[in-house]
Amino acid sequence: MAPPRILLCGDVFGRLNQLTKRVSSVNKSAGPFDALLCVGQFFPDSPEQLEEFIGYIDGHSKFPLPTYFIGDYGVGAPKILSAASIDSAKQGFKMDGLKICDNLFWLKGSGKFFLNGLSIVYLSGKDSSSGPQIGTFSQDDVDALRALADEPGIIDMFLTNEWPSGITNRAASSDVPPGALSESGSSSTVANLVSEIKPRYHISGTKGVFYSREPYNNFDAVHVTRFIGLASVGNKDKQKFVHAISPTPSSTMTASELSMKASNTTMSPFGSGEATNHTVQATKRHDNTDPDSQYWRYDVSKKRQKHGESDSKRLCFKFLSSGSCPRENCHFQHDEDAREQYQRGVCFDFLNKGQCERGPDCSFKHSLQEEGKAIPNRRSGQGHASGDRSRECWFCLSSPNVESHLICSVGEYYYCALPKGQLVEDHILLVPIEHIPNTLSSSHEGESELNKYQSSLTMYFKSQAKDVVFFEWVSKRSTHANLQVVPIPSSRTSIIRDIFNLAAQKLGFEFLVLTNDSSSEGRRLLQKQFDRNSSLFYVQLPGDTIIYHPVEENEKFPAQFGREVLAGLFNKPDRDDWRNCKLSKEEEEEMVESFKSRFGKYDPNQ
Repeated sequence: MAPPRILLCGDVFGRLNQLTKRVSSVNKSAGPFDALLCVGQFFPDSPEQLEEFIGYIDGHSKFPLPTYFIGDYGVGAPKILSAASIDSAKQGFKMDGLKICDNLFWLKGSGKFFLNGLSIVYLSGKDSSSGPQIGTFSQDDVDALRALADEPGIIDMFLTNEWPSGITNRAASSDVPPGALSESGSSSTVANLVSEIKPRYHISGTKGVFYSREPYNNFDAVHVTRFIGLASVGNKDKQKFVHAISPTPSSTMTASELSMKASNTTMSPFGSGEATNHTVQATKRHDNTDPDSQYWRYDVSKKRQKHGESDSKRLCFKFLSSGSCPRENCHFQHDEDAREQYQRGVCFDFLNKGQCERGPDCSFKHSLQEEGKAIPNRRSGQGHASGDRSRECWFCLSSPNVESHLICSVGEYYYCALPKGQLVEDHILLVPIEHIPNTLSSSHEGESELNKYQSSLTMYFKSQAKDVVFFEWVSKRSTHANLQVVPIPSSRTSIIRDIFNLAAQKLGFEFLVLTNDSSSEGRRLLQKQFDRNSSLFYVQLPGDTIIYHPVEENEKFPAQFGREVLAGLFNKPDRDDWRNCKLSKEEEEEMVESFKSRFGKYDPNQ
C-alpha cells in the first residue's frame, strides 16, 4: 500500500474559508490527501469571525478532507465543544476524535489513534499554571501519554499546540527563524513528553512561524525525530501554514529503514540522557564489602515521603513505569503497590482514577492482582463480592487461578506453598485457607494451626543448621494473607535484627519491639497492638522477638521491604524482586517434591 498522504496546518483562528480554499487547491494539484491535521488555536480570535465558523458547524459549508484539530480554545469553543460532548451518540471515550460536524473531529484530551496505518498521539489544549480550564490539558492527560510512551512500537506522529521548550538547541542557527527563539508559545511539559514518546514527527503551532528543524537523534532509540512548527492561516508574513507529508507507517518499516539518518541529523535538543543513565547506574552499584551498600535503595536522601501535603492523590506515572522519578519534589504518589500492578499490565488510568474511559479499546487489564491475590479498587474503595474475590484470588484453593502445583502441605485452616520466584531455597509461604486480609485476623483455631506450622518449620530448619525469619506486609488493600518464611544460615542470625534496623533507619523510621517467651505469645501481643484500619509490617526474628512498624496513612513504604532487606543480607540484590526469580512449571514441581520429601517428617499434617 502507498504511504498515507497527510496535510498539516498551524493556528486556524477560525479562518475556515481561507483554510478550506487553500486545502482544496493543494488537494486538487498534489492530492488526493487522506486527512488534514490542525495544531494551534482552531477557533476564532473575536466574535466577529464566529459567523463564518458556525457556517461550517451547521453544515452550510463543508470541509474538503477529514479534518482533526487539538486547539480547542478561542471564541465559541466552550459552547460548541460542550454541545458535542453531551450528544448521546458521542458518549464514551473516542481517541480517534469526537465528531463536531461532517469531516470535522475534535481530538479531546490526549490519546492515540491510527490513521491509514500511522500511529498518532496528541495532547489537546495548552499548558496552564492556573489549573484546569477550557482549552488546557490536565496532568491526567499528560500521564496518559506517558503510559502510551511505554507501550511497544514506535509513534509516527505527535501533535501538540505548543512547541517543546528548547527545540532550537543544537540546531543550525542559520535555519532558525527569529520568532522561534522566543519562549512564548513553548512548554517544558511538551519537551518532557516528546523526549519520552520519541515520535518520528512532532507537529506544533502557536508561535506563528514556520520552522522545519533538522532531524535529531533520540536517546535510547534508533530512529530520529523531525519537528515541524507551522505558521497561522492567513499570516501577514505569508509564512507556510499548510505542509504536506507522506510518511511510511513505522509498523511496516524494517529496522534498517527506521535507523536511516540524514547527513544533517543533530544531537537531541533535550540532552542525550547519558548523565541521567550514569547516575542511575552509579546509584545501583554496590560493594559487597560494605554492609551499607546492600541497602542502596534506602539511601538517607530518599527517606519516606509524605504525599498528603499535595491536593492531588494521583499516581506518578514516571515512578510506576520505571521505578524512579527524576523530579526532586514530585507531588504525585510513588506507590509501590500500584507499581507492581502496572508491571503486571494493569491500566494506568484504572489504577489512577479507578476507571478507564477507553473501555474495550484499552489493551491493559482492568482488574487488580497483587502477587497472586485480587485486591479492591484503590480509588473507589470498593472491593468485590466474597464469591468474586475467591474466584479471582490466586491464593484461594477454590479459585481456578490457584497454582496448586506449588502447594506442599494442607491443614484445616492453613496451607504451606512455595512462592513464585523464591528468594532462596526453601523460602515458602504460610497461607490461610479462609479468604482473610492478614494472618493477625485468624480465628483462634487458625492461629493455633499457624503456630504448629511455625514450630515445625523452625525444627526443620534447625536440622539444617539454619534459623528462620517470618515476616508479613499487612496492607489495607490486601485481601488474602500470606506469611513469608525465609531460612537464614545460623552464621548470620546475629546480624538480622541490625540489618532490619539499618534499613529502617535509612527509610526514616524505627522499629517497635515486642520481646516475649514464645512465638504464640508474641503474636498475641502484636494482635493487641494491631489497628485493623491501618497498615503494618512486622518481622518475627529467631528467638521469638518481634519487631514491627505501623505504617501511617500517607507514608511511602515499599511493599517488598522484607524481601529487599533479606536479599541484601544474602548479597543477592538481583533477587529482591520475585519476577527476576521465576522458574518453569516443571522446575517448580521438582522443587515442591524435593521440599515435601525433606519436610515430610516435620509436617504437622502428616
